[in-house]
Amino acid sequence: MRAFVVSKYKTALHEAEMPEPIVGEHDVLVRVQAAGINQLDEKIRTGEFTAILPYRLPLILGLDVAGTVIRVGAGVSRFRAGDEVYARPRDQRIGSFAERIAIDESDVAPKPTTISMEEAGSLPLVALTAWQALVELGDVRPGQRVLIHAGAGGVGSIAIQLAKHLGAEVATTASAGNAEFVRRLGADHVIDYRAQDFEKVLSGYDLVLDSLGGENLERSLRILRPGGMAIGISGPPTPEYAREAGLNPIVRVVIAALSRTIRRRAKRLGVDYRFLWMRASGDQLRQITDLVESGALRPIVGRVFPFGETVAGLEALAEGGIRGKAVVSIP
Repeated sequence: MRAFVVSKYKTALHEAEMPEPIVGEHDVLVRVQAAGINQLDEKIRTGEFTAILPYRLPLILGLDVAGTVIRVGAGVSRFRAGDEVYARPRDQRIGSFAERIAIDESDVAPKPTTISMEEAGSLPLVALTAWQALVELGDVRPGQRVLIHAGAGGVGSIAIQLAKHLGAEVATTASAGNAEFVRRLGADHVIDYRAQDFEKVLSGYDLVLDSLGGENLERSLRILRPGGMAIGISGPPTPEYAREAGLNPIVRVVIAALSRTIRRRAKRLGVDYRFLWMRASGDQLRQITDLVESGALRPIVGRVFPFGETVAGLEALAEGGIRGKAVVSIP
């Protein structure tokens, strides 16, 4: 089976022949027709998250998939061969940069009928991230004010639409060239991050979704109302996350140290900081399918790369400038 593999952390992704996936009792075997390219693929390749994601190498990358079910395990009841599906496979079972992938059926949902395979392949990771941030953690309600950083990116372009659907007043940061684009997605206020300081423009916000981390996250705390929440998807991880993830005690100590400064600053300001590591969920994808088919959510595919150009796709994403998602297509 052809696949794109990382054999050693910080080395180049390369094409290789890999063994066929093993299909367990509760698995569906999917012929991959589209796979989203994510910043997380690059972070995994460089070993940035080895403390919380200790993958065995060689590893097939790829965290989003859309395709057709080839066969199912004996315990599978919700899918059958021929079904068109999409998924974000759970962390220890990623590998959609391949011709086929076996996925636990609980991570899988029927593909929305109103969109293409490439559009479906762009959605799972970013849509689940937006859902878990805004619906689960943030509990966003009508009339609340939400800031979404990097609104023209993969997560941002979906999060703007979802926040607007939930009834929020939405601000976002973007370049001047992307201002009209994010307004069409639903942004009420657009801050040109090259010419404006969002901290001087915005105040009293209920929630911030931050995908950049570092200084940007620290400054985001200061635009929140008392009791507001900043959700970081680029880190630093928190002790709460470490406990929920069942990480070993040594890693928990390290994670507590990494996030101590941002947690202290949040406490002094009377706001909350949460780290979100998106989890796979076929049930949530079913709700996202409903939103897509109703027209409330629209996938944004900026570029499509043939399967043989997967490495070029990952490099292009790292260079920036792609609106929404980049996707690998396998005819």
